[in-house]
Amino acid sequence: MPTLLDTIGLDLHKRETQVCILTADGELIERRIATTRARFTEVLGNRPRARILLEASTESEWVARHLESLGHEVIVADPSYAPMYATRSRRVKTDKRDARTLAEACRLGAYRAIHRVSDAQRHVRSELAVRDALVRTRTRYVALIKARVRSEGLRLPQGEPERTVAKLDALGELPSATRAELTPLLTLLEPINAAITTADRQIAALVASDPIVMLLTTAPTIGPVTAAAFVATLDDVTRFPSADHVTAYLGLVPSEHSSGERQHRGRITKTGNTRMRWLLVEAGWRILRSTNPDVAGLKAWGEAIAARRGKRVAVVALARKLAAILYAMWRDNVPYRPATPRVAGVAA
Repeated sequence: MPTLLDTIGLDLHKRETQVCILTADGELIERRIATTRARFTEVLGNRPRARILLEASTESEWVARHLESLGHEVIVADPSYAPMYATRSRRVKTDKRDARTLAEACRLGAYRAIHRVSDAQRHVRSELAVRDALVRTRTRYVALIKARVRSEGLRLPQGEPERTVAKLDALGELPSATRAELTPLLTLLEPINAAITTADRQIAALVASDPIVMLLTTAPTIGPVTAAAFVATLDDVTRFPSADHVTAYLGLVPSEHSSGERQHRGRITKTGNTRMRWLLVEAGWRILRSTNPDVAGLKAWGEAIAARRGKRVAVVALARKLAAILYAMWRDNVPYRPATPRVAGVAA
């Protein structure tokens, strides 16, 4: 007869964690501890192997890895899975009750485990997040500079944001007081541009070393950043049985509110990774504006949708189509093959 394991629920927070232990003998043990490796080791390190359930959060991965190093079985669960909270009262919510609920869900198996990203792709995700933060910061600075220039009746030429300082220097008629006001932002732009260039080099090196990322860059409008982000977001292509599951995972499918005979579909769900969804939407815009013959088929498909439902709907449809194409390329390990333009019978 197999040995029964203790079940443990952790209501994890940034500074403190509520611990609820249900022993195999029926004993209930509750503790509130600091969310540190030392305290987890002190409280759970000497206990027999247990099954531990905690919700996915910012801290969940390092906590799970540490508890696994102590010999426990750890499940990181989807916090949006309603059956996990079936035993919790809706009227009273406390950390102690939440920890008890998680421990009971662990005992009953009433949870939905999330996919835990591999070490390699966790590193890639971090690099992409840092680059994204740098680009967004530069975008805010450049927007403010352009707005201040426009307030003087002038305009900066369109083009690469990294050339903002040079374009500003070319405006000889810009008042000296305005230039002095913008000096702090201009001073910060140089190191930000250098940091983004370094991040782009690191991503380019990743593309060269990862055959899957290299493969995905053969798709139209898919550059190294989008390809690397797609691989890092999905992590393991075999966990998705179809392209529909991928597009749903990325939040690119319509929401639905149906009851009885009434069916209503709304905007996309926007679940999943926001950055990946934004990158695919940007790629969709590039397809609509492209003159590359390799994207003629996709562009014609998107233009047909745009004619019926508008460009924004068409771009989201193209993002969804690109996600399905990238999934199929990765799954079948084949490069992109341009499709023949075809618009008849198109569906958004």
